[in-house]
Amino acid sequence: MAKFRNYQMQSSHLYTNFFAPRGNQRMLNLGMQIAQQYLNPNDKLIGIIGDAGSGKSMLIKGMFPGLDLCNDDNGVNIRPLPILDVEEDEGFYAPHTYHMDIRFEAAFTQMHVLADAVEAAIRKNRRVIIEHFELLYPFLKTNAQLLIGVGEEVIVTRPTFFGPLPQDIADIVYKSIRYRKMAHSAEDLVEHCMPPELFNKCYHGDIVRGFSLGFKEKPDIDIEALEAEVKRHIDMDLSMTFYDEDHIKIQDELHKCTGPRIHVRSTKEIENFRLLKEIFYDPIQEMYLLIGLVGEQMDRELNDLNRIKF
Repeated sequence: MAKFRNYQMQSSHLYTNFFAPRGNQRMLNLGMQIAQQYLNPNDKLIGIIGDAGSGKSMLIKGMFPGLDLCNDDNGVNIRPLPILDVEEDEGFYAPHTYHMDIRFEAAFTQMHVLADAVEAAIRKNRRVIIEHFELLYPFLKTNAQLLIGVGEEVIVTRPTFFGPLPQDIADIVYKSIRYRKMAHSAEDLVEHCMPPELFNKCYHGDIVRGFSLGFKEKPDIDIEALEAEVKRHIDMDLSMTFYDEDHIKIQDELHKCTGPRIHVRSTKEIENFRLLKEIFYDPIQEMYLLIGLVGEQMDRELNDLNRIKF
């Protein structure tokens, strides 16, 4: 494997955790923030780990504006994969940065060939961004200089000789993404069951295994009736499918959504949905909040939901 120096801008950096945003624009903004704070100009190998629909591609677009993604809906027919021609790709107009989706490319090219192409690109001082990096790591036998996992949270780490290994990050994000999908789907169901005048006024917020809907003025909501209606929709086992970049379909009904790819396939997959039975006022945001949670009960006070876990 081509050797590269790991110039560390954060020599003591272990992990940074962010809420994984559910909206495309928020994911783009987070990608830009991560690039500004954690990406070193000398980084040549960046590994991205996360399940389909977790928002990896949107995060990459935020980190590297203008980069052609080999798995983009408008670029899936880019053949051959550009990085495979890196040895012949010389001159002023040769790409400096390549993208590769290992899960996608493994259907066309053997893994050792993909690993050889990455090594060749790094030898030529090119940068390579690899989605599903954990799948290629056994063939590369070297870790990424910057490793990012996208699940319920976005994990940013700069591995050292002592880890973390790509599979360590994969074990976390692949297990946790289900909670993010459940929370986002429940959030859309709550909006779907709200009167339109409230739905059009609410702001979205993230909490651990849940969501908040914010209002500038205290809304008149029968919380128990709203919760019962959402649970009725969950029990109906309605399909939740991508329609376009601004909408999903809940069964046959169109619903506006800022993150249409981040959902469960069916409402029945939403586990233990509940609404807290009070509208809370947040003096920090100056907003009234309706709080929804999914998954197992956590023994925490409301203002302790985002407790840091060690």
